[in-house]
Amino acid sequence: MFEHIQDRFLFPKEKWRKFLRSFQRMDVPAKTVLLQEGEISGYAYYIEKGVVRAWYNNDGKDVTFQFFMENTMFSSLESFKKGLPSMVSFETIEPCVLWRISKADADGVLEEVYEDKELRNRFMDSLFERVFDYMKHFFSFIKDTPKQRYLNLVKDRPEIIRRVPQHYIASYLGITTVHLSRIKSAILKGE
Repeated sequence: MFEHIQDRFLFPKEKWRKFLRSFQRMDVPAKTVLLQEGEISGYAYYIEKGVVRAWYNNDGKDVTFQFFMENTMFSSLESFKKGLPSMVSFETIEPCVLWRISKADADGVLEEVYEDKELRNRFMDSLFERVFDYMKHFFSFIKDTPKQRYLNLVKDRPEIIRRVPQHYIASYLGITTVHLSRIKSAILKGE
């Protein structure tokens, strides 16, 4: 289940076993809020199966800005690391099999990662990948039309198109569901 992490970080076997014992398996129904905006995050999660969205409240309207799928870890980084109120909420979209790790256990693992220069560099690279994804999404709102954002999503993350309800996709793209329907219709017509 955690093979992609093991392949990526190459923990020594004893550290790997200790790392795995730190996680608790959870079967979570769809539409479950894992962390509410404003709460302090006590856990990071690994997704074995399912889809989770990150969203925030903007004047009473929820705005989706990130999707997480199988073989990814997520948490409210600023809250989990620094104990600050989370700026986002996390909610399951599909029934999920999640593995969670507490902050205390994660801190212990990270101490060991930081001691090993190669593991530390790989860990930092994985964090920067997430930051880079946020930057790409942010810049797409500045330079791309909604249609181009949709086409990029279809090309880069087709699993989102297949598995995520349209109203979350529209929110992620910064448009209404009606606008998304018009974009899809125009694409089908070749416009």
